Amino acid sequence: METTERDELIGRLLQEGNSLSDVQKVLEEEHDVKLTYMELRLISSELEVNWSAFDPPEPDPVEAEPDVLDAPGPGKTSVTVSKIQRPGAVASGDVTFASGATGEWHFDAMGRLSLNPTGSGERPTEEDVQDFQVELQTVMQGKM
Repeated sequence: METTERDELIGRLLQEGNSLSDVQKVLEEEHDVKLTYMELRLISSELEVNWSAFDPPEPDPVEAEPDVLDAPGPGKTSVTVSKIQRPGAVASGDVTFASGATGEWHFDAMGRLSLNPTGSGERPTEEDVQDFQVELQTVMQGKM
């Protein structure tokens, strides 16, 4: 298969709504043309393809909402777990401390916990952090 034929086939398959991995399979299985995913991406970026047809759909707002496990009550620490994880995080979410301070938390791949206060400069107290750790442990055990 010549380069121009290959490129026309790639462009046609993409215009039909096939994903790059689908195009890669068709090329290999039907035309014995082996391209890496990156090679195919580079080739397709030079073709006149209507890429707006490939935009991923917007996530359902209900899906993007964090899973609220405990409604915050006065003087109670509330921990939420996000359904959509932050980049580089194994698990992540938000916390509202009993003192009113707020923060974001996440576990990285090494199992390290990070807690970043958010809001207008309010920092959690030592007692807030202890309550958070207990509440987070309870929430995560419930997720398993």
